[in-house]
Amino acid sequence: MSMNDKILLLGATGRTGKLVLENALEKGYHVHCLGRDIKRIAKQPGIELFEGDSRSYDDLHIAMEGCKHVITTLNISRVNDFPWSSLTTPKTYLSETMLNISNVARKHNLVRIVCCSAWGVSESRIDIPWWFRWTIENSNINAAYIDHERQEEVLKRSAQMWTIVRPVGLTNGKSIQKIRETFGVTPQPSLTINRISVASYLVDALNNERVSKKMIVISSN
Repeated sequence: MSMNDKILLLGATGRTGKLVLENALEKGYHVHCLGRDIKRIAKQPGIELFEGDSRSYDDLHIAMEGCKHVITTLNISRVNDFPWSSLTTPKTYLSETMLNISNVARKHNLVRIVCCSAWGVSESRIDIPWWFRWTIENSNINAAYIDHERQEEVLKRSAQMWTIVRPVGLTNGKSIQKIRETFGVTPQPSLTINRISVASYLVDALNNERVSKKMIVISSN
């Protein structure tokens, strides 16, 4: 990795995205941040801010200029953390964005797209605890899991190199944990991991060939 390597980060104003931004800067990356409310990010050396919509070809094309990698931590947002609270983003926000990334990436020399998804998406649904599965299937959380699945499928069909990371339940611990990686169904993940550990893993995945074109569940070890 060169000190001049640039990342396009989507979701930089979110709880995990903020930590990805901090981690990437600490590791010497230059970060382009594209968002609809980008003024929430303080200007500092190593950051370029682009106000716009990740579903817009033109907005994404401009923000991706010169970048070698993309990290997305976008999610389907709700008014608050209550599972039945109303959605604040469209139900297809993630998949529309990923389709746009795939299309725009053809114009840029991208090395890797790293996507933060979730444990319980697609075939991993059967592995999560029954009470978590019930909550997903009977609340507004389901919209995010459905669209995470759609965006994963778009990414897997793209011509780009990619890594899909599915963290378990997110907590807000302040120190980086030792990470357990689950490829398939073994080893069984633990139930939680803190956001700062996820952020570090997402950035490190950019140059980790071991996780190229892999879907990995990560949890604390």
